[in-house]
Amino acid sequence: MSEEKVKATDAKPEKSMLTRFLEATELDTRMLGMVGALFAVWIAFDIYSGILRPNDGLFGGAFLTPRNLWTLLVQTSSIAVMSTGMVLVIVMRHIDLSIGSMLSLVAVAGAVLQVYILAPAIGVGHPIIWITAILACVVLGTAVGALNGYLTAYAQIPAFIVTLGGLIAFSGVAFLLAKGVTVAPMDKTFKLIGGGVPASWLGPSYSWMLAIVVCGFIILAILNGRRQRKRFNFALRPVWAEATLMVIGSTVVLGATAVLTSYAWPFGLIKKYALDNNIPIPSGVEDRSGDAICMAGEKIVRCTDGLIYYTGFAAPVLIAIAVGVVMTFIATRTRFGRYIYAIGGNPEAADLAGIDTKKMTVKVFALMGFLVGISAVIASARLDAATNALGQLNELFVIAAAVIGGTSLAGGIGTIYGALLGALMMQSIQSGMSLLNLPAAFQNIVVGTVLVFAVFVDQLYRRRVK
Repeated sequence: MSEEKVKATDAKPEKSMLTRFLEATELDTRMLGMVGALFAVWIAFDIYSGILRPNDGLFGGAFLTPRNLWTLLVQTSSIAVMSTGMVLVIVMRHIDLSIGSMLSLVAVAGAVLQVYILAPAIGVGHPIIWITAILACVVLGTAVGALNGYLTAYAQIPAFIVTLGGLIAFSGVAFLLAKGVTVAPMDKTFKLIGGGVPASWLGPSYSWMLAIVVCGFIILAILNGRRQRKRFNFALRPVWAEATLMVIGSTVVLGATAVLTSYAWPFGLIKKYALDNNIPIPSGVEDRSGDAICMAGEKIVRCTDGLIYYTGFAAPVLIAIAVGVVMTFIATRTRFGRYIYAIGGNPEAADLAGIDTKKMTVKVFALMGFLVGISAVIASARLDAATNALGQLNELFVIAAAVIGGTSLAGGIGTIYGALLGALMMQSIQSGMSLLNLPAAFQNIVVGTVLVFAVFVDQLYRRRVK
């Protein structure tokens, strides 16, 4: 064979521009695919809802509107918080089927404490009520999660059986605590955590301030990462790739802020707020095309130019984002997180390396319970009530969110941001189908199908990697 032919045979095919871009920026292709799928779902729901009932969405429907997207993020918050913990549980090759019933138990316990014990004893509205209720929820959740972990690690009972028993038992305990009735109403300050009242919304000014601060942190984080790579003589990303990541991150933050701050308060809520706080209402002509309120004679009507307020980021969304950031740090930057992935990758090797796998199991389940406690606070505060059915089927949606987000059921693989995207995907499908008035049975079929398909894609990916 001639030298020219040998060179032609050995020559590698030239990489495409997209491949070079992905390699330079080190973006996760699986997550990019998921983001693309999420946008495709949003666009499909917006187009289809626009065909049925035209609205002011991006594609003429009711899905891609500030109001629906704001509501979507608030609804996702509770599931998103729990999904971050489920990632670590599944990475360690365990499962927690009890979190839905655990949420019901914790929420009911917190509600009973507020309504039947603290309020009659020290008076409605006392600051100690909401503080004690939150502490009680997270402590109870942590204790129940630690119990699951102890039975799994030290009693050698499979996590599937332990948490399956908890799924049945915890809902029963919640029913006994609530005595079969809805426990309500919650403390007024406690309700702020649910995002259902104006005082729990940042408003445009503070939302934009927060967005600018977050963009600054994104830029600093990328610069710090580059500095750390230089320090340890690791390969550096090209400068243009670093700049591109800064632009992408900042664009996402600023775009989300622009959408959320453009959602005006509902007409009735602005009216009530103005009357309750003696806020002057400007005079105007009756024009029902806007979201503001104004006076038309002696009547308060909807108008284009008048008194109007905008929502901004809601408390549950901020909590979910904060939990996601903290959990990402725990999973990727701490010894605790590295041990979790080591155990999930090879439990026997981790045990031989001196990692106390039993204690780690208890800690991970306790962390899962702590996050369930936070979700219970969000869910009950948003509903302004608690029932023994509050967390029904939540375990399935949380597990689905983690798996759809790329967490492998075989253990050792999973990301927090993937689970957050998975939670948003699950809630988007539910919200979209509800918006289209599809039957509940059909919604369950679609969600189940999506979960099975996600596991199938995970299996294909793992085979390809091997």
